[in-house]
Amino acid sequence: MKQYTVAVLGATGAVGQEMIKVLGERNFPVGKLIPLASARSAGKTLKFRGEDVTIREACNEAFQGVDIVLGAAENDIAQKFAPAIVAAGAVFVDNSSAFRLDPNVPLVVPEVNPQDVRNHHGIIANPNCSTIITVTAVNALNAIAPIRAMTASTYQAVSGAGAEGPKELMAEVEALREGKKAEPKVFPYQIAYNLIPQIGGEQFEGYTSEEMKLQNEGRKIMHLPELKVSCTCVRVPVVRSHSISVSCRFDTPVTVEQAREAIAKAPGCKLVDDLKNKQYPMPLDTSDQDIVFVGRIRPDLTDDNGITLWCCGDQVRKGAATNAIQIAELLVKE
Repeated sequence: MKQYTVAVLGATGAVGQEMIKVLGERNFPVGKLIPLASARSAGKTLKFRGEDVTIREACNEAFQGVDIVLGAAENDIAQKFAPAIVAAGAVFVDNSSAFRLDPNVPLVVPEVNPQDVRNHHGIIANPNCSTIITVTAVNALNAIAPIRAMTASTYQAVSGAGAEGPKELMAEVEALREGKKAEPKVFPYQIAYNLIPQIGGEQFEGYTSEEMKLQNEGRKIMHLPELKVSCTCVRVPVVRSHSISVSCRFDTPVTVEQAREAIAKAPGCKLVDDLKNKQYPMPLDTSDQDIVFVGRIRPDLTDDNGITLWCCGDQVRKGAATNAIQIAELLVKE
C-alpha cells in the first residue's frame, strides 16, 4: 500500500493529539508524520507508533512534500496556512470553522455524504462536533423522509473547550470540596455543579454562533438547503462526550419502528433504546470511542410527522479527530 506524508497542524492541542492517536489506531498508511505547532513547541517530541517524532514550527515551507494536512488549529491559523498547503499540492482536512460554509469547500461526514469528498479543490472542512454527532444520528431518518425541521438542545462536555476545560472542572470540584471559591478562567462562570446556556457569541436573533452551526452546516452536509433548526447549546459539567436531544419533523409520518430499524442499520450508529431496562445513550458509555449511540426514540407529541431522540458521541474523536481521519481515508480510497 502507498504510504503518505501526513502533517498535523496544531499537533500539541487536544484535537491534534487525538488525531495522532487515531492515525495509529486505524493503521492509516502514514509513511512520515510531521507534527506542526507554534515556535514554543518546536523541537519537543511526541510519540507516534512507539517512536519519538520531533515537532516542527508551522510555516509555509513546512508543507512541501506533504500529501495530507490534518488541521487542528484555530480559524486564523487555518486561514493563514491554507494557501501554502494548497500550493504545495497537499489536501487540507481542516477542523476549524474557517471554510465550512465556503461553497467551494466540501463539508463532510463520511457516514452521510462521502461522495462530496470528490468535489474538493485542496480543502475539505470537518464539521462542528455537535453537528457531526447529530447528523450521524438522524441521517438514517432523512433517508426515510426528508427532514424539514429540527429542534435540538446540546449538552456539551467541558473538553469541547479544549484541554484546559476538564482541568478547570476538576480544579473547581476540588476547590469547592475544600470550602474554597471556584475561580473560572476557561468558562465565563463556575462550571462545576452548574450549566451554562451559552456557547459562542451572539450571531442571529439571540442565537449563538455555536447554535447556528447545526442549521447552517446540517443543510450543507445532508443536502437539505431549506432545513430549519432551532438549537440551544449548553455547557455541562461532563468531562467528555456531547449529548443532543433532537426532534426531527418530516413532510410525511415516520414511525418509531421505522426509525429504530433504520438507526440500528445506520453506519456509525448504535441503537441503545430500551427505556424499561434503563438502556439509553450516556456520556460515560460513549467516551473514547467512535460510534454515535442513539436512543429514547419516541413520537414528537407536538407534531404528527415528528420523531424525538437522544444521542451521545465523543466530540474529541468522532466529533473532530476521527471524522477528519475518516475523510483522509476516503481521499486515499479515491
